[in-house]
Amino acid sequence: MTASKSSRARNARIAAQASANRASAAKGGTAVKNGSAARNGGATANGQARTAAVRNGAAPRPARGAQTPVIVEDLPRGGPAVWLQVATFVLALAGLGVSIYLTIAHFTESTLAGCSESGLVNCTKVTTSPQSYVFGIPVAVLGLAFFLFAVAIMSPWAWQATRREIHLLRIASLVVGIGFVLYLIYAELFIIGSICLYCTSVHAITFVLFVLTAIAAAAWGLVPGAAWKSRPARQSD
Repeated sequence: MTASKSSRARNARIAAQASANRASAAKGGTAVKNGSAARNGGATANGQARTAAVRNGAAPRPARGAQTPVIVEDLPRGGPAVWLQVATFVLALAGLGVSIYLTIAHFTESTLAGCSESGLVNCTKVTTSPQSYVFGIPVAVLGLAFFLFAVAIMSPWAWQATRREIHLLRIASLVVGIGFVLYLIYAELFIIGSICLYCTSVHAITFVLFVLTAIAAAAWGLVPGAAWKSRPARQSD
């Protein structure tokens, strides 16, 4: 009788322990489910918040440790000074005017106004000499063609151009022009033995244009008219 009571009591304790274990397992499963739901809900809420921020135009903050994207903005680049653009353009126009006058005088065989006809300054002697032709072309015509090109290449629009070829053409044309001027000065002083005031003015204009173009290339680079450049924008927290 005593053994039977002990057996029933032991079975009752085992049953109570099993029931307690099942209740604990049920509570744990509910907590896990609630935690997963909370995490999923939080992730969904965060995703919706980021989507709303993007739609509103606000960039989301990058995650810690992630590489911050570089924002590039276009900023104006300093170009040649306005005085240089205007000065070269005016000089080119002045050279064109003198070249037109020399070309007209050459073909009409008229005397150049205000120029001496004897001594060191003798315009007629210079303009009618064999050296007044190069490859069968009158020097006055070559000067006219050069300054027609110079007016275009020295205009403010050409200075502000972003194409590299335009600025390289400007430099190349002036290198050729100053070389031609040196030849003409040599011809006047050592071959002809006289100088022409109008020709000298053209030589001086070409030399000043050459110097100003060299200054522009040294100060603002070979492409001084590039209007824009890119640099990283300042990033906000």
